[in-house]
Amino acid sequence: MNHDLNGKVAVVLGASAQAGTGWAIAKALAAAGAKVVTGARRLPELESLAGTIGAAAVACDAGDESQIERLAAVTLAKYGRLDIAVNAAFTAAGSNIADATRDTLTGPIEVNYFGNVYFVKHMAKAIGSNGAIVLISSSSAQNTILPYFPYACAKAALDCLVRYAALEYGPKRIRVNSILPGAIRSEAASGLWAIPGMEELFSRDVPLGRIGEPADFADAVLWLAGASYVTGLNLPVSGGLHLLRSPLPSEMPGAGPGG
Repeated sequence: MNHDLNGKVAVVLGASAQAGTGWAIAKALAAAGAKVVTGARRLPELESLAGTIGAAAVACDAGDESQIERLAAVTLAKYGRLDIAVNAAFTAAGSNIADATRDTLTGPIEVNYFGNVYFVKHMAKAIGSNGAIVLISSSSAQNTILPYFPYACAKAALDCLVRYAALEYGPKRIRVNSILPGAIRSEAASGLWAIPGMEELFSRDVPLGRIGEPADFADAVLWLAGASYVTGLNLPVSGGLHLLRSPLPSEMPGAGPGG
């Protein structure tokens, strides 16, 4: 597919981490010709990206509806239109069900689910008709990995949201899809990959034999941005991990007896 986005305007929320997925997506959209507006809470880092790719930078908390609404409004004020909206913002929290508290549940659900509801609501309004919304989910929504159930359940709600949004906005020809990444070589996961043997463990059960790079997910977003007859899809982008399973806690490097 020819990813020619000249004349298009794109928003990418969650793009402040230089080694992150949102950063790679924003760069890929700009390289394809789109005018890009980036959003994140960390404005200095976001402005660094914006300066590199000629994008606009807007401070935005991905769990705050008023700030997401403002992000859409700033985009329309600057460019007069919106065609593509991508939400790569997330928050992760690890917990077992036996140890769950309201606090461990609230953060993931507010950003990973509520935030995506607000994002679809306001970005679809700004698009009006004929556009694409892509949400970044997680393979953990379908392929369990302990002990991240609060994060995974919020991402599963996101995937359900995609299907409902596809029906609601289909008559306006706004396509709504999600991608489900597997393990990512990113800033957020850098501590995990620093553990000896961890990357090899996660790669072992990936049919393509490696963890994902941010550019892999940017490629999937570019495809969905231009796929005119695809909506309501929860697309695994995991090197085939969805065919197998994630490592068990007892298999992790350094795990004691019984995990």
